[in-house]
Amino acid sequence: MKVSLKWLSEYVDVPTDVKAFCDRLDLTGTGVEGVEKLGANFDNIVTGQIISKEKHPDSDHMWVTKVDVGECNLGDDGTPEPLQIVCGAQNFNAGDHVVVAMVGAVLPGDFKIKKSKLRGIASCGMNCSERELGLGADHDGIMILPEDAPIGVPFAEYKQMGDTVLDLEITPNRPDCLSITGMAREVGAMYGIDSASPLADMAAKLELDAAAVAVDEAVRVTIDDAVRCPRYTARVIRGCKVGPSPDWMVERLAAIGQRSINNIVDVTNYILFLFGQPLHAFDLDKLVDGNGLASIVIRAAAEGEKLVTLDGEERTLTSDMTVISTPDQGAVALAGVMGGLDTEVTDQTVNIVLEAATFEAGRASRTSRNLGLISESSMRYERGVDDHGIDARSAAACALIVEVAGGTVSAAVGNDAGIVDVWPDPSEAVRLEFRIPRFCALMGADIPREDIVSILEHLGCEVADAACADALTVVAPTFRPDLVREVDLYEEVLRLWGMDRIAPTLPGGRGRIGTRSAFEHAVATLHAAMQASGLNETMTYSLVEPTELERLRMKTDDLGVAVELINPMNADQSVMRQSIIPGLLRSVAYNQSHGVKNIQLYEIGAVFFGAEGRKKPKEKQKLAGVLAGAMGDAAWNVQPAPFDFFDGKGAIENLLRELAVPKVRFKALSADEAPHLQPGRAAEVLAGGAVLGWVGEIHPLAAEAYEATGPVVAFELDVDALVKASRPARDYVDVPVFPAVSMDVALVVDEAVTHEKLMQCMSSAGGKLLEKAELFDVYRDEERVGVGKKSMAYALTYRAADRTLTSEEVDKAHARLIQKVSAATGAEVRG
Repeated sequence: MKVSLKWLSEYVDVPTDVKAFCDRLDLTGTGVEGVEKLGANFDNIVTGQIISKEKHPDSDHMWVTKVDVGECNLGDDGTPEPLQIVCGAQNFNAGDHVVVAMVGAVLPGDFKIKKSKLRGIASCGMNCSERELGLGADHDGIMILPEDAPIGVPFAEYKQMGDTVLDLEITPNRPDCLSITGMAREVGAMYGIDSASPLADMAAKLELDAAAVAVDEAVRVTIDDAVRCPRYTARVIRGCKVGPSPDWMVERLAAIGQRSINNIVDVTNYILFLFGQPLHAFDLDKLVDGNGLASIVIRAAAEGEKLVTLDGEERTLTSDMTVISTPDQGAVALAGVMGGLDTEVTDQTVNIVLEAATFEAGRASRTSRNLGLISESSMRYERGVDDHGIDARSAAACALIVEVAGGTVSAAVGNDAGIVDVWPDPSEAVRLEFRIPRFCALMGADIPREDIVSILEHLGCEVADAACADALTVVAPTFRPDLVREVDLYEEVLRLWGMDRIAPTLPGGRGRIGTRSAFEHAVATLHAAMQASGLNETMTYSLVEPTELERLRMKTDDLGVAVELINPMNADQSVMRQSIIPGLLRSVAYNQSHGVKNIQLYEIGAVFFGAEGRKKPKEKQKLAGVLAGAMGDAAWNVQPAPFDFFDGKGAIENLLRELAVPKVRFKALSADEAPHLQPGRAAEVLAGGAVLGWVGEIHPLAAEAYEATGPVVAFELDVDALVKASRPARDYVDVPVFPAVSMDVALVVDEAVTHEKLMQCMSSAGGKLLEKAELFDVYRDEERVGVGKKSMAYALTYRAADRTLTSEEVDKAHARLIQKVSAATGAEVRG
């Protein structure tokens, strides 16, 4: 939200040190995203006077003018000279005072003014219209200033546009700060000073026309569902004249980035930003039926119902949306989002129905996002608009409309407020107890009672002494829906008193020594092992699109039901992730598209899954990693090999060794078991009978779906399973003191026989004497080895812990090993 400090200072004393003020806002939870100095945009734009106006010799609609800009343009002798400007507007005469953009000025839209020739005539500037200056929508002619306007004065100085505008980040729980008066209240609470609101004075200016048709005889309001619409009010203004807004309103709206449209719409925007109350003006004559009655019904939209909104787009509605309708016309507006085109206020509008209401926050948010209609009004409705005080804000708007557009406001038969007000179930203020000793104990500081009372009262709370001497009774205002618990009050007092004022201390507790839990130790080991393997930690989004796993080709049988968000920000982030890999693949694609070839990333984070009939989802911690490219860059004397399955497997083996996980093995996965992985390059990671996760090369089609260039090696492990399988320490093994005997053996086996199978057989057959077996060669040759055969060569190490082995013992053990392996696998020893 943009806040003009000039506007804000009308209701509260704003500190003159803008930087210190912004720093204080940041500390209280209102982030300052930007600071803009107004007037800087109007460099080289000055006031001037038309000296002469002559027809362009080569155009029937252009004029060659001489414009006096005073000392802003000096000749070679140092005396002021007029500018020659070619102008196409028709609404000016010689002697008029105008706004001139000189050469070097930059107008809104990054339009730069340069010296040019228009049909052969030199032009050294531009006579500007309101729209070209960004001050309004009028583009029919140039902006004419009053006759007493000075000449040669910077336009920003003439219009007193020197202002500072803050771009504030208002958190979703603070709808009260989405207004100038709300921010004034917040600033008053920050500095312990009084703030003001012009609401009462503006509403008091409303005068009712008792002679006109009463508002409750001209408008009837029906609310079908009080949850969808807690309160709806309507007023009638007759005899308005739609036209341009006064300069002061145009300038005030322009300061916060709003373009002037017409006086009626500008008033609704002015009240929106001043009080945080969205309004909508209907053309009364377009709402009434044959009997002259406007019957307004707030109801659920019919499934498939159509509505052409103010932007000219036809919208297809769903039953989850709320509409403003009439029996004859159907839907005429989307509640809390946008009005309909058929009932908009135009230049021909004379009579107006002014709507001021509040609508269900969640439904307004879903409607605006599902239809892509995000507006200032919908932003406030989705955070919550206070249903109290709507009548006063509506009265202030009517009084302002009469001031700038004329007309009269209809009285009412049923009340003296001149309003149709349907309010089935008013919200109630929350009453809370504030226990001062408990607050000070939790905060770790003795905050004086008078400071607590002052802060709460400046926030709009009603504070009184409770029955207990050390407690307060606090009634939270209805415009603060976030104050529902005692601790919410604690937070308010602390953030405004100043968290920076609390001295840092260590937590109390006798005989307690802070230390990590076993799980935290294991997670720290995971990080260290991944980084030792050359991977860099990253973080990806937990919110993803529903088709993520389908694009990855990953089976979802064991992943549960996807957890859908009730109120997603957009369709691409509407479910919680079930795997970290898609996010990492996006990171790979992003890096590759930006010229980074070698990528090693890992992430430890949560994945989410639900189950049919279960209200709350579950989450698991996963460790996932990706490798793409090579371990290093190519050099003149070395060409690094690209990452493959064994690099991922090696990173996992290093990790499991650091965790002292026993009985680790890798089981090959088929294409049906892991369709997202390259067949023959995929494995399941196990520790005994427990499944830890998987590792493999991403299938080329899956990598292509994420626009990543393969090969990409990936793995995903269950952190809880890793921690459970880990051991706090390894078994101690003495350093060998007796020599080992090494022997090689080449076994010819069928292609179907795996290395894992041979290792299991050799380990079983070798007994205690076989210390180690390592594969060092795989050889295939149809002539020498045979069709469908392969030769696998192993280096075997025999050793006894208590003696030196004799050759007879080794030969006997070796022969037994070959015999058992051959019997179990059909292997033959290759000579």
